[in-house]
Amino acid sequence: MSSIRRTGWLRDAAGADRAAVLLGLCGIGALSWAYLLYQDWAMRHMDIVDMAMPSAHGWAWPDFLLVFSMWAIMMVAMMLPSATPVVLLFAAVNRKRRVQRGAFVATSIFLAGYLSVWTLFSMLATLAQWWLHDMALVSPMMIATSPLLAAALLIAAGAYQWLPAKRACLDHCRSPMDYLAAHWRAGSWGAWCMGFTHGLYCTGCCWMLMALLFVLGVMNVAWIAALSAFVLIEKTVPKGLWVARGSGGLLMAWGVGMAWGVLA
Repeated sequence: MSSIRRTGWLRDAAGADRAAVLLGLCGIGALSWAYLLYQDWAMRHMDIVDMAMPSAHGWAWPDFLLVFSMWAIMMVAMMLPSATPVVLLFAAVNRKRRVQRGAFVATSIFLAGYLSVWTLFSMLATLAQWWLHDMALVSPMMIATSPLLAAALLIAAGAYQWLPAKRACLDHCRSPMDYLAAHWRAGSWGAWCMGFTHGLYCTGCCWMLMALLFVLGVMNVAWIAALSAFVLIEKTVPKGLWVARGSGGLLMAWGVGMAWGVLA
């Protein structure tokens, strides 16, 4: 009888733990999307809203920090949905190990390691936007002003979907249990490193897709949502590799068509 009670207690505790992690992820995601939706609304109502925007001329450090914050929050909003399965999986494995060995590691540490990679990516994306801004290749609304640049980004992103690097990173992202089983590291530092490593693979899988934000607008919420949904789809549905490759073909065709329209 005591073993049955213990089993029931463990099951209830595991369910509560999973619910708490999921609630926390939903809360972070909701706040991030609320920020993006407000920024989108404010950009369309600048006549009545005093919105903080980077300078239309040369950037100063406050402009850099403003754009970096925007990119960092946007990456959280876009990548958290596709990262949720591996975070929940880490929490489940971590809980079993805690019951067996008594060691506790907060799931937030794994998540912090994962998001650290996307924060570094946001820094690089901000530097790229700064350079494009100085070269007058993006507008103050953060959209590519050159059709040839937009076409080049589309073709490059489409081609990357077919490269071995994309396949290796996507295979990793689609098999998080294999990664955790083979590379589990104990302790808080180990959890952070596992999250960071998974984030590296995730960034390797998606970084060229993020560059497409310059095509239709860095703050185009519909485009952001579409890319976020696509990342989730290619990581979770059966035959996700062919979803990636099919999209790559479409992106290349789009880019070639855009370039042809300019050069013809």
